[in-house]
Amino acid sequence: MPYTPIVATLGYVLTPDRRSVLLIHRNARSDDAHLGKYNGLGGKLEPNEDVVTGMRRELREEAAIEALTLTLRGTVSWPGFGPQGEAWLGFLFVITHFRGEPLARNPEGTLTWEPVARLLAGALPLWPGDHHFLPLVFSPDPRQFHGVMPYRDGQPVSWHYTLI
Repeated sequence: MPYTPIVATLGYVLTPDRRSVLLIHRNARSDDAHLGKYNGLGGKLEPNEDVVTGMRRELREEAAIEALTLTLRGTVSWPGFGPQGEAWLGFLFVITHFRGEPLARNPEGTLTWEPVARLLAGALPLWPGDHHFLPLVFSPDPRQFHGVMPYRDGQPVSWHYTLI
């Protein structure tokens, strides 16, 4: 059977000193599968949209900012991640320059600047697998990572990746 994941973007917007990251605290909708968790910004690609265009659109929609400098840090394939066991394929970006003032909140929750160190220390409620790939997103190593993290019943069952 062919692998037909939902293709999405996930972006981590940094302050100029790169010490803080803009996250969304998903606290606005009781029916949200991400309720209570912190995450980067992003979402599903639209038809005929490349991943950079999709990332820029999501940043405009979710935070009212325009990405000026984006770096693809890697990809993660999440077989079984969706609420009905759907597979997801995420393109993960770091955004180091942007124009505009981020919104305080959007229909999904509160936007907040959090110290990168706090995020990496696991001090925020995240998806259980995020602690595996977040160190790679924020690593000074310029190589991209490309990983696979199968999920079952809302939990990651394994993780492996390649650096290129």
